[in-house]
Amino acid sequence: MNRFLPEPVDPQALNPDGPAPDRGPLGLLLVNLGTPDAPTPAAVRRYLAEFLSDPRVVELPRWLWQIILRLFVLTRRPSVVAPKYRSIWMTRGSPLMVYGEDLRDGVAQSLRDRGMAVRVELAMRYGQPAVAGGLQKLREAGCGRILVAPLYPQYASGTTGTVVDVVNAALGRMRHQPTLRFLDRFHQAPAYQDALYRAVQTHWREAGKPDRLLLSFHGLPQQAVRQGDPYFRDCMQTAQTLRERLGPDGRLLHVTFQSRFGAAPWLQPYTQPTLESWGREGVATVDVMCPGFVADCLETLEEINMGCREAFLASGGQAFRYIPCLNAEPQWVDGFAGLLADNLAGWR
Repeated sequence: MNRFLPEPVDPQALNPDGPAPDRGPLGLLLVNLGTPDAPTPAAVRRYLAEFLSDPRVVELPRWLWQIILRLFVLTRRPSVVAPKYRSIWMTRGSPLMVYGEDLRDGVAQSLRDRGMAVRVELAMRYGQPAVAGGLQKLREAGCGRILVAPLYPQYASGTTGTVVDVVNAALGRMRHQPTLRFLDRFHQAPAYQDALYRAVQTHWREAGKPDRLLLSFHGLPQQAVRQGDPYFRDCMQTAQTLRERLGPDGRLLHVTFQSRFGAAPWLQPYTQPTLESWGREGVATVDVMCPGFVADCLETLEEINMGCREAFLASGGQAFRYIPCLNAEPQWVDGFAGLLADNLAGWR
């Protein structure tokens, strides 16, 4: 046989790489930010090393930032942050993971109730379960069409944008790539806005109205917005829609930004200084909710409900009332499943 010609292949011996793209169940990958595996310095260090090495998260020259990260941040911050994680850790693990799993299971059931054959996986952008692993599980389940749904209501380069990056990186290692769709934001979706409004009204029916309602969004460097990031606009649209739905009570609503990191100016006003100022001014009762997070996590449970609560009360406030994230509240889960079903339309 001519050595320059390929050897004949028995078609029966071939093992096709993955399913045909027009067959199999639909796939849905829910993606949240991530969490350490345990509330220990070692686990926090691993998590922060991955999270803070993302060039979309810290937009400094990589060589400079890696020196700062390795020599200063990762040598000090894990021992400071680990006790904070321990203070919120649940029996089943990190709240972000626990509520994420409950949301995944609830969405899967709701889609089944709608008669849709959809395989649902949960992944974390940083840490485990990894995005690449979630995509692989869906492929192994026969999914040739996958909707990727980052669990960020408002779009930001450092959240939704980096999910797109890591998904595309995983696709680059696949020979047989699935057909993909992305849910880039849902801050104006009726299901999300209905859930926010319902959370506020339920809380007020039980506890009465406050002097002020504060919406605390995760912060972002001002430079990112100047460079075209739509996050600030999305946050303000979220707040404005809720303000309008509250009618006359919309006057109680205010917006701040939390979780500032580094020395550069971030979106303002900042959450904790605002609460401290209100306490000194004589604001007695404040309700706080965090509409940029669909699941409670370190930034909501420790930073807001513990740290900001203490700061407000120490400044003269009388009552700090935290309204939990949507988490896996049944009506929200069903509404979100409906939103996802709409984005899966046409693939049935």
